Amino acid sequence: MTTHQPLAAGLAVGAEETGRRPLSARLAAALFTQVDASALVFLRIAFGFIMLVEVWRFFEHGWIDRHYIAPDFYFTYFGFDWVAPWPGDGMYWHFVGIAVLSFMIMVGLFYRLATILFFVAFLYIFLLDQSRYLNHFYLVILVAFLLMIVPAHRSYSLDAWIRRRSQDATIPSWTIWIFRLQFEVVYLYAGLVKMNADWLRLEPLGMWLARRDHHLLGPLYNEDWVVALAAYGSILLHLIGAPLLMFKRTRGPVMVVYFAFHLSNHFLFRIGIFPWMTMAATLMFLDPDWPKQLYRWLAHRVWPTIALPAWGGSADWRPAPVPSRLGLGGRLLAAFIGLWLALQVLVPLRHYLYPGDVAWNEEGHRFSWRMKLRDKRSEALFIVRDPATGETWEVRPEDYLLEHQARPVSSRPDMILQFAHHLAEVWAEEEGIAPVEVRADVCSSLNGRWPARLIDPTRDLTKIERDMGHADWVLPLDKPFERPLRRAGRQDLRC
Repeated sequence: MTTHQPLAAGLAVGAEETGRRPLSARLAAALFTQVDASALVFLRIAFGFIMLVEVWRFFEHGWIDRHYIAPDFYFTYFGFDWVAPWPGDGMYWHFVGIAVLSFMIMVGLFYRLATILFFVAFLYIFLLDQSRYLNHFYLVILVAFLLMIVPAHRSYSLDAWIRRRSQDATIPSWTIWIFRLQFEVVYLYAGLVKMNADWLRLEPLGMWLARRDHHLLGPLYNEDWVVALAAYGSILLHLIGAPLLMFKRTRGPVMVVYFAFHLSNHFLFRIGIFPWMTMAATLMFLDPDWPKQLYRWLAHRVWPTIALPAWGGSADWRPAPVPSRLGLGGRLLAAFIGLWLALQVLVPLRHYLYPGDVAWNEEGHRFSWRMKLRDKRSEALFIVRDPATGETWEVRPEDYLLEHQARPVSSRPDMILQFAHHLAEVWAEEEGIAPVEVRADVCSSLNGRWPARLIDPTRDLTKIERDMGHADWVLPLDKPFERPLRRAGRQDLRC
């Protein structure tokens, strides 16, 4: 009778044996030891279902028209100015296509083609407007890319059924570990980024919880000890809990705490599909055959009187031989995994290349898992000036932008620069006045501080080109943190 082996057992190599085996053999064992495919299958199904629900939410709430059809102007990412929405009803059909592809991924139909097309289709949506940047959309792109390269359709899929293959297949262990390591990076950074002065002073979490006094536990949210427990507990959960997920003895209790954390975030802050995506992926830290283990436990302990069909018996796990050394394909795979992980580790650190506070100047803020770290309230006034006549016009973002765009443009310098260039184009096309000068007077309050000017109001932003360098036209943060402003903040944003 073949015994189900957990992944750790399949990779375990004694110290004495390790010393005798060449590096190539050890890497081959680490990457290609065969493990059960059911955990990866569950992730595939969960991902497809979550994305189906997300597309339904876009239709249900009218987000497709509001975010991708109604705007006259889109804040594209640097280098992607050529990305534009489909004309007419094209965006609706694009989301229908994403829904179809999500369903195909879920059931494993033409899986390779479906994952490639889904990745391209969702990346296109992501690149359309950076005012819609969300960490969970970035996470969807990363997970979709990884699903594109792993054989998650090898079992319990329509592809396997059409090809008349066994529904109980094995997969190489790297397909499990690449998801584990990806989410280790996400979780560890979620803790590391909170090691900043404001978070350790309990802000902005204190302000956010105080605004939710209508909840069942609302009165407690104004207590500093409750805020401290949540703020410091989230740091400990990510920095200590994430590594403990790698060990069989500790992963169970830590996973329970993680699930409670994600569920509380969902009900308190309504942060979309992020909690559900992370909970589904966190289950990858369990044994690769955990769905079968759960099924057998339910069949024998919970529903013993119900005649459930057998699943996960002795005939459904047939490990393939592990190569004795890495061939060319194995070396390329190892290089890819190393490069992928290096990018995941280094990209969130790029804000250290820029001077100043990343929460203030936003340089390196995106793609770095800096989730729920800043409360930034801003008011912006743009001054358009005709240098030939000296005539000036005052423009507020809401005069030319929709609400979901006007709100972030007031606090994010790169979007302020884009909008200034857009105003220059508007004056040239609609007023026939070119060139014009555009300056921005922006007052911003970070995490309850007194308002301060964010942008140098003397700089003509039309003379500044978009690039990846440091923006010297963004003024440094010069307002200290003051405790009396913690809960209420300031309604008056005049500098």
